[in-house]
Amino acid sequence: MDTLTAILGSETKVKMLRLFLFNPETPFFANEIARRTKSSSSSVRKELETLAAIDILKKRVVSKDAPRKHPGHVSAKRIRGLGYILNPHFPHLEALRNLLIISSVSADATLAKRFAGVGRLKVVIAAGVFIQNWDSRVDLLLVGEGLNLHKIESVIRDIEAEIGKEIAYSAFETADFEYRMGIHDRLVRDIIDSPHTTLLDRLGIEP
Repeated sequence: MDTLTAILGSETKVKMLRLFLFNPETPFFANEIARRTKSSSSSVRKELETLAAIDILKKRVVSKDAPRKHPGHVSAKRIRGLGYILNPHFPHLEALRNLLIISSVSADATLAKRFAGVGRLKVVIAAGVFIQNWDSRVDLLLVGEGLNLHKIESVIRDIEAEIGKEIAYSAFETADFEYRMGIHDRLVRDIIDSPHTTLLDRLGIEP
């Protein structure tokens, strides 16, 4: 059990609070929260009642477009029902935000290890949400050989469920990345030249 789970009582509550803190103006349905946090519906509903009772969350009737997947295309259906949204006037909101956002997934060796099975990694750079730099274009850069994009996407989805925020990432095969470096590709240069933490560098891109 990590420290935040011990303090706040459950892993589900930690993930839910991060979801609302990273999306303060967005209302969510209970089933939407369960899907985004990869938590059981029963645990989500239990925590929603607790958080609403202490006024961190507000209940409101919400209308949203819900995507529906069909063979070959995606449509949207308008859904109306009870939703939950962060209460901007909760007196301890800033302290809670500092605790949960700053202590989100850290840019350290454990982050790089999560991608160990996606291919032969050469470079892993963490930026954006992982170092609390909200102006970064990309949160994560992966470079390697034989990269499995499906596996990368799966790891990204797990991290998003934990921290409550979509991760912007770029993944390049080594040859493509080296070509982009050679022509001073704007995206690659923006990542390299902006604040970041290098977790793996087998190409010698760092000075």
